[in-house]
Amino acid sequence: MARIGVIGTGGWGKNHLRVLYELEALAAICEIDKQKLAFYTKRYQAKGYSNVDQMVSEEKLDGVVICTPTSTHHQIASKAMEKGLAAFVEKPLTYSSSEGDKLVSLAKSKRVHLVVGYIERFNPAVSELAKVLEKGELGQTLLLEFHRENRWPPHIKDVGIILDTSVHDIDTARWLFKEEPKEVFARTGRVMGNHEDFATMILSFSGKKTAFIASNWVTPKRVRQLSAVCTNGTATVDFISQELRLDDASGTRIPRIEKQEPLTLELRNFIDSVEGRTKPVVEGYDAVQTTKVAEAALKSAQTEEKIVIRP
Repeated sequence: MARIGVIGTGGWGKNHLRVLYELEALAAICEIDKQKLAFYTKRYQAKGYSNVDQMVSEEKLDGVVICTPTSTHHQIASKAMEKGLAAFVEKPLTYSSSEGDKLVSLAKSKRVHLVVGYIERFNPAVSELAKVLEKGELGQTLLLEFHRENRWPPHIKDVGIILDTSVHDIDTARWLFKEEPKEVFARTGRVMGNHEDFATMILSFSGKKTAFIASNWVTPKRVRQLSAVCTNGTATVDFISQELRLDDASGTRIPRIEKQEPLTLELRNFIDSVEGRTKPVVEGYDAVQTTKVAEAALKSAQTEEKIVIRP
């Protein structure tokens, strides 16, 4: 079994610790908060470090999971990959696509996997929808409409809603349409935080295919939904309940889907890729392309103009 180290135990980091422990792959923990480090090393019987350099030098690891603030991703992932370790980086990969490009190049030169945490691809309902659309069961897909909302999570301080939340739906739209968007138009606003906390955007793909993405940290109700409009019917996904509903001329059907924790599926894919049994589902290239779209959306919101997304 691959030996994985986790760097950062706040936010999503604590969830990665739990799942990697359950998968018997957790080997080491790095955390600057001494109380957290003591708690988690005792709980999961793993070696603890407060310094990344020390951990990647002393531990015989196969890969690391990086759950630190976005501003630190480039530096930490670079250190890990320079040591020949596979790197799983929680989204967004970096603040800028240019920094992301550097990490992709480094991973290629070191021949290690660079994986990014776009977890919705591992949601069983989304995976089933991808199969339905690929088979053309509802005809040609025309429109993907995403709604993602809940109260502002106070632990997120370094980015706004586009880079933290909307990127999930940008990535999912790219994946389902199997191509890159050509243009984006976005509007954003700020109510509570220092960054934008609500955003809407329209992504234009080839052949008039469109993705509409609405995200906010304003409303108290938690919503995670996706609707696909196709030439012969519609599909609706509830990310939370993992339910897929298909509607066409013959009526409504709800496929039976086995509920599974997406994070478990995601980390199992990372472990399998580290051990050479499969390829990563979400690689560094995907994250860079998603960041390019997010950058264009932020620019569009600032200029109030449609932005062409460069390859």
